[in-house]
Amino acid sequence: VQTCALPIYEIIVVDDGSTDNTAKVVQAYSDTHPDLAIRLHRNGRNRGLAYSFVEGAFHGRGKYYRLVCGDNVEPKQTLLAVFRHIGLVNLVIPYHTPVPGKSMLRRAISYSYVFLINKLSGYNIRYYNGLPLTLRYNVMRWGPYSFGFGFQAELITRLLDEGVSYVEIPVSATHQKKTGPNSALNWRNFLSVGHTLLEVFLRRIRRYALKK
Repeated sequence: VQTCALPIYEIIVVDDGSTDNTAKVVQAYSDTHPDLAIRLHRNGRNRGLAYSFVEGAFHGRGKYYRLVCGDNVEPKQTLLAVFRHIGLVNLVIPYHTPVPGKSMLRRAISYSYVFLINKLSGYNIRYYNGLPLTLRYNVMRWGPYSFGFGFQAELITRLLDEGVSYVEIPVSATHQKKTGPNSALNWRNFLSVGHTLLEVFLRRIRRYALKK
């Protein structure tokens, strides 16, 4: 998204090696709506959320960039609340108001994750998985190395290390129960979280070492 008298936007749909008709549906919609700025990018194989997030930034052309997940957990009001801050700061960090239907276990895991990231990074952010909005340049320059859900905390803390201006805003979201390989509670995401915690901690050590 770019800021000017009239909003200019583009929608980049990343098909991460899906086995359904996602790509065909998107391409058909784009073909029948040539007035909309929709582009489809297909990964040759499943590369994961973090890879697709960074890859999308390189295919983009706008100034600002944000991931919108395909499971439709965010209402229109959330998108508007985030986009309303475009141009005011270089990093918009959304945090979720209480999400109906989210289990006690999931809430406990989420709180524990935020607590650990804050302790290891030295920051005091309310939530790290709310899909931040930032400059597209920032994603390309400081792209995370994580391969799962930990990539957002890695990117946010890195941008905070770089001293970008930011704001935290409350947004609403819905909870969608997922099972099997689609569940967030899988071994790949646990490995990703471990990688993120280590990366955040090591970066904090380097930050303090360079100050001396």
